[in-house]
Amino acid sequence: MRIGFTTSFPVEVILAAGHIPVDLNNLFITQKPAEYVDMAEREGFPRTICAWIKGIYAVALEKRVDEVIGIIQGDCSNTHSLLSTLESEHIPIQYFSYTYPKDHDKLSHEIHRLEEVYHVSHKQVMEVKQRLDAIRKKLVQLDELTWKDYKVTGGENHLWLVSSSDFNGDPDQFEKELDEFLKEAEDRKPRTQALRLAYLGVPPIITDLYEYLDSLETQVVFNEVQRQFSMPYLAEDIVDQYLQFTYPYSVQDRLSDITVELKRRNVDAVIGYTQSFCHRQIDHFLMKKYVNIPFMNLEGDQPGILDARTKLRIESFIEIHR
Repeated sequence: MRIGFTTSFPVEVILAAGHIPVDLNNLFITQKPAEYVDMAEREGFPRTICAWIKGIYAVALEKRVDEVIGIIQGDCSNTHSLLSTLESEHIPIQYFSYTYPKDHDKLSHEIHRLEEVYHVSHKQVMEVKQRLDAIRKKLVQLDELTWKDYKVTGGENHLWLVSSSDFNGDPDQFEKELDEFLKEAEDRKPRTQALRLAYLGVPPIITDLYEYLDSLETQVVFNEVQRQFSMPYLAEDIVDQYLQFTYPYSVQDRLSDITVELKRRNVDAVIGYTQSFCHRQIDHFLMKKYVNIPFMNLEGDQPGILDARTKLRIESFIEIHR
């Protein structure tokens, strides 16, 4: 089966069961996102609902995934209603929750429940985890080629790390293409050192953001949430791995990772991205209190390219802090 999901979760379970994981966010943004949003609004979704929710709804229907796993705690507050609309379209729904606050036993229970739903043993899941961790180690290498060696751009870093949420549905093919990319990247000459930026927040709905930042001679050396999708800590136990995954938890959990990485990567300035109509805008309000380097808030709404006003804001921010 092709099993869609609404944000990163223990994908090892799906692969262990022999199914194909499909991150609906990635499918939405890489296909025809504006058309998907328009399709959902024609079906009755309000204008003042996050475009990602509308895109997930439309792409799940058009691509006819066999089932959807909704992460009902630790992600978007609109997911419950999204799942109800998909269920009304006769798409089978499963559920997964990140415990809040963190709790090892409760998260372990959630993972074991998912294993029972898909009829796989914990041993099978752990075998898949070991397989995926071999790929994740290579993504750590790619990340280091970004911030240590200046051989991988921030945009390339973003695409590879965000794709590791589902490994494009085929971990073996993903690893083959990653190996080829790493070989090509390692042979590159390092890029000229530029202003070092961090990108904090969910992946952007703006399609040309990284390209524009490159044109301003900056280097994004830290993609916060995308890196989290790649599970960089490589914990031995799958429960520990998803407890260390900061995205579903509190601002303080995210900051415990962010502050370390900003210092380690010698970041000069931060672009904090939020999506319109998203509760995480409050998180960024709090983040600015604890991130002690220049911080610019950037908000995206509909899929598409940067508008002239936003380009000017970014350019001014870069020039002030260069």
